Amino acid sequence: MGEIGPAGNVALVTDLADAAAEPAVLVRADRGLGRLTLNRPRAINALNLEMVQRMHEALDAWEHDPEVDVVLLDGAGERGLCAGGDVRGLAEQVTSGRAEDAGVFFREEYALNARIAEYPKPFVAFADGVTMGGGIGVAGHARIRIVTEHSKLAMPETRIGFTPDVGGTWLLAHAPGRLGEYLGLTGHVMDASDAVYAGFADHLVPRENLDALRDALETRADPSSPSELVLLFDETPGPSRLSSAREWIDDAFAADTVAEIVERLRRRAEPEASAAADLLGELSPTGLAVTLAAIRRARQLPGLRAALAQEYGLVMWFATTQPDLPEGIRAQVIDKDRAPRWQPATLTDLPADLADTALAHRPAVPIWG
Repeated sequence: MGEIGPAGNVALVTDLADAAAEPAVLVRADRGLGRLTLNRPRAINALNLEMVQRMHEALDAWEHDPEVDVVLLDGAGERGLCAGGDVRGLAEQVTSGRAEDAGVFFREEYALNARIAEYPKPFVAFADGVTMGGGIGVAGHARIRIVTEHSKLAMPETRIGFTPDVGGTWLLAHAPGRLGEYLGLTGHVMDASDAVYAGFADHLVPRENLDALRDALETRADPSSPSELVLLFDETPGPSRLSSAREWIDDAFAADTVAEIVERLRRRAEPEASAAADLLGELSPTGLAVTLAAIRRARQLPGLRAALAQEYGLVMWFATTQPDLPEGIRAQVIDKDRAPRWQPATLTDLPADLADTALAHRPAVPIWG
């Protein structure tokens, strides 16, 4: 749910209107390839309900269409595939008592995430540039996930006092070691090598080769399967910085609570560990505690749909009961003072059963209808 701002910080996107009168999702099919192009480049292709519904319609139409063999998702512009969703609109819905409007979007979005993961035809996603939050939801569950040297992947929801969703907890839960806890709590931005290492992507293809890969998916020259075609353009990623940081990450983020994680980080000699501790001290205690519990619970769940159902309960709990979500959006997006007033303000002030209460929340309208 965010984009990369100045100095590499995560700045959350708002619902910017594109000047062009084109559809927000371009849908077309040619020579067996169905193409979905997110088409709001000024907003880094941030998702809204109309875009989610348009993708649903296309996937429904193509599922039994013998003229479509492969589906490709990409994004217009060079800044990224998708920076997330309209968090300014979410804050307005929450503060005006219209959380159920947000619930409609979440249900449609999560259904799309599951649809992509379960789609019977090969689904290829180009996660080029910024791919965060909702962007992970539409790319991270594809059968073939492509990143480039420009890719920046993250689940930065804790930056606004929220929790990873769109199936993000499922991906985080299955990352190596304790990377899931680290990535989910800090919102760390992954490059291509990190994304492949952490299990958020499958192949690195240089941006300059994406057009040729698109053409190959259309022409179906031998070798004919999408997986084989991608290998013709695949490059071996360089060493992942996450891999080299595993010792201190696994040590610190294996602790039982966020407070204990911070304590372990403070005891480490690595500058990155100290920086992570400082960051966690700035974020919403509620968002951190719930996120830690959600990722660990997701490891015990049977599949993506179960993780999405858990996330739906959590996001509606935040939207209907918690002040930190609209406050985080205010501080990061609306006023941009970067000085959120969290309630409670510290980890020591959190109720001991807060995460359990959040995980037990059952929305008035069930996720799958």
